[in-house]
Parts: sequence; structure tokens; C-alpha cells
Amino acid sequence: MKISSLTRTALVAAVSATLAFAVTAHAQQPRILKIQSAVPASTTTQDALKFFAERVDKLTGGNLKIDALPGGAVVPPFEILDATHKKVIDGAYGISYWWVGKNNAATLFANTPAGIAGMDAIDFIGWVYDGGGLELWNEFYQKELKLNLVAFPSIPPSPQALGWFKRPIKDLPDFKGMKCRQTGIVSQLYAKMGMAVVNMPGGEILPAAERGTIDCAEWVGGVEDLRLGLHTVWKYHYTPGMHESASVAELAINKDVWDSLPDQNKEAIKSASSETFLRWWATFQRMNAEAIAEFTTKHGVKLLTTPPEVNTAFLKTWDEFAAAESAKNPFFKKVYESQRAYASKVVPAKRFMFPPYALQADHYWPAKTQ
Repeated sequence: MKISSLTRTALVAAVSATLAFAVTAHAQQPRILKIQSAVPASTTTQDALKFFAERVDKLTGGNLKIDALPGGAVVPPFEILDATHKKVIDGAYGISYWWVGKNNAATLFANTPAGIAGMDAIDFIGWVYDGGGLELWNEFYQKELKLNLVAFPSIPPSPQALGWFKRPIKDLPDFKGMKCRQTGIVSQLYAKMGMAVVNMPGGEILPAAERGTIDCAEWVGGVEDLRLGLHTVWKYHYTPGMHESASVAELAINKDVWDSLPDQNKEAIKSASSETFLRWWATFQRMNAEAIAEFTTKHGVKLLTTPPEVNTAFLKTWDEFAAAESAKNPFFKKVYESQRAYASKVVPAKRFMFPPYALQADHYWPAKTQ
């Protein structure tokens, strides 16, 4: 049977349409990036990663999706950076001071300790985007540590509390000798101040507290500590702490993965990161207020003010450490001097322009005597 030219044309058109549909369907398959945090699934940090994933999904019209994994889902919490470098996962959602074992300059990209040279989280973001900080951040990972990564600021999990203690502390000598969970440079500084420090992931703190193997712990404060359950073991909670008064976390993505993304998807990740920073920060403050109220009204926690001499000693210890590290670590010095130069402009000006927070707070909400 002969096939008419009309029939033949129709068949060719149908096949072409089918192939075109298949190619289009294949092209529209979403790209999925596996990004793991280093914190338990119940934390607000993990909530932030999920929010970030939702925003990327919507900003790309579903073309790029983030598989937001909690700590330990693929690799142990403190292995997320190396796993991202090796492309075991596509990205790491953590904080740079965890990597001081590689180079102490890592702590500077977390604005830790103390808020470098007095900078708060917004000052630090200004240094990142307007003061050359982002370029130094990526230089640090790619050239200093030889890691195949691209980094961005993510959320500001601060200010953080001094921590939870099994007994009251009245002064610096009383602070010494206690066995306490600390991380990063902070652990080195508190050790210099006489504390017996122990480094462990967040998920291990409560079991260690319950066993009595540690006397105190620093996690975050507020809602994060409530979710972790530290109030179920200890009842003495001290704030503020200077170790993370204005810390900023990070998102690190494998550079090959980053380079393979379309420009629009890269911009979506940048925008979603900035939006997550702002939206999560605002929600975090409200949730912390609710958690603080719950500590006292439901759990009998004593909210106590850190003895001033503890925080003053911490700042002095950090200044000494930073000076010594700058003398022997050229890259640390390079970054630290860049941050101090930026802070020398914005911090004194902000102190002049901004009214003290306590001025209005004390007027409308006078502090209750303990």
C-alpha cells in the first residue's frame, strides 16, 4: 500500500512533534542540589535552610531545587565542608569558625569572636559586600585552603548567650575550671581564661549534660536552646556572651556545581540567601522572646546577667590572640586589617547616630529586678 505524500507529511510532523516534546520535557527537568547543614533537624537553622530552599524553588520557577538536609543526613556534621569540596554533597550550610582547625582565619568570616572590632551583623554584611569581604572569603577557601568552594553569608544566629551552667557563677575566678562545651576559636579563648573546654556537635550536648560529663554548655540561646532541651538539665542561663555577639553563618557550594548553574539560577541563590538572612533574623528574634518567657514561666529557669568581668576578660583575651595570630598568619592579618579598617568607619558613626537600645527599652519596658 502506498503512503500518500499528505500522510507521509503528517507522520513526519507527528514524529517531530513527539521528539520536540521529549527534548523540551527533558530540558525542563529540575536540577536538584543536595545541601546539608550541621545542625539537628529541629533547629531554626534547619528551618532557615528549608526557607532558603523554598525561595530558590519559587525564584527559579521550579527549575532549581534544594534538598535541604539536616546534620548527619549524608556526612557527620563537622565534615560538611570537606564533603562539599569532594562533591559528596553539593553544598554546606554551617558557620566558618568550625574550620579553624584548617586555618584560624576561618573565624573572621563568621564575624566571630565578639563581632570583629565592634561590628554588628549588618556592619559585617556591609564589609562582605561593600568592603571586599566576599572576595577575601572566596580567596580564603580557594587559594589558602585549596578547597573547590564558593561561599556566601547565610543567617545571623546571634547574639548568643554565654550559656547554661549547673551552678551560678559570680565572677571570673568562679568561672574557671568548669568543663564546658565550646567550639572554634571560642574554645581556645575560654581555655586561656581557665575553662576546661570540650568540642562536640549540637546533637551531643544534651546527652553529655544528662550524664554529667560537662558542667556547662554554649549553644545559641533562646529558641535554639529551648528546642535542644538544655533547660531540662540546667537551670542557670547567663546572657550576654561576647563570643558570638554578632555571628554570621555561611552557605558554601562546590565551585564546579556553582559554575555549571545558569546565571539566572546563581542570581536566585544570591537573592534567596539575602532574603533568608532578613526574614529568618526577624522571626528568630520573636521566637527568642517567646522562648525566654517560657524558660521562666514553665521551666523554672533563672535568667541571669553575665558578670561583666567575664565578658571584659574575653575581649582582652581575643585582642591578644588576634595580635599574636596576625604576627604569624599573613592571611589572618590581611583579613583582620580589612575588617578593622571598615569597622573604624562604621562603628564610631553608628554609635554617634543610633540611640542606645536601652534608652527606649528602659522607658517603655523597665527591666525587672531579679
